[in-house]
Amino acid sequence: MPVPNSSAGVRLTIAAPAHNERDNVRRLVEEIVDAVAPMGVTYEIVIVDDGSTDDTLDVLRDVRSTCPELRILRMTNTPPGRGNGQSAAFSAAFGAARGDYIAVLDADLQNDPADLPAMYARMMEVDADMVQGDRSAARRDTFVRRMSSVVGRLFRRWLLGDTIRDTGCSLRLMRAEVARAIPLEFRGMHRFIPVTARQLGYTVVEVPVHHRPRTAGEAKYGVWNRAIPGLVDCLAVRWMRNRRRPTTCESVDAAGAATPRPEPIAHEIMP
Repeated sequence: MPVPNSSAGVRLTIAAPAHNERDNVRRLVEEIVDAVAPMGVTYEIVIVDDGSTDDTLDVLRDVRSTCPELRILRMTNTPPGRGNGQSAAFSAAFGAARGDYIAVLDADLQNDPADLPAMYARMMEVDADMVQGDRSAARRDTFVRRMSSVVGRLFRRWLLGDTIRDTGCSLRLMRAEVARAIPLEFRGMHRFIPVTARQLGYTVVEVPVHHRPRTAGEAKYGVWNRAIPGLVDCLAVRWMRNRRRPTTCESVDAAGAATPRPEPIAHEIMP
């Protein structure tokens, strides 16, 4: 996987994990280009294929033939028939991103890329470290799913002091350094990106964003397979936060000593 290079001249990376989204990824890339190209910033699009068993990868390859801004990552060591999860996919995207700022969104088209210019403008206006989308006024989910989100939000506020109104919204924009400071080595940690950023001392602001119903493909999460793990994850995050200790140190290795590198969790699919 390529080493991030801020000197590559890329201002903005837009990243999205995709698992069996062949009917959505083409339109997703087109909508991102339509939204971001007029902003006048250099950008790249990073789509992470997380164990898709349909034609998602083939569609992305075809799209890339006419969209040079598109980069494709494919997760490695993926369990057969399933993905590694959004946390791992986001981690791969953050590690490969070349932009000074990183925006993330879902690949199912429920997040609207048209919100990105306003989010970027807000970040520049207030000099925030992260801009978090808030779908509260435009939620297009079922009543049961909306109520489960309310319960989850109240539980997070009580247990973690999380005052983010819609932490479950995947549409967010952050400085690259913030993205790489979030520990995403555990499944489910992507749900806690905003609150973790605040706990690390970064500034997070919220802006209203659109939300659209899914029109193609299948939802990867139901109420129960999301709500129960989410509550358990809150307890785990509380435990990790209370156990975390500052780790500041200086290297005493001999000059030029080799440092073992972990195996990459994703490989870039080259043209």
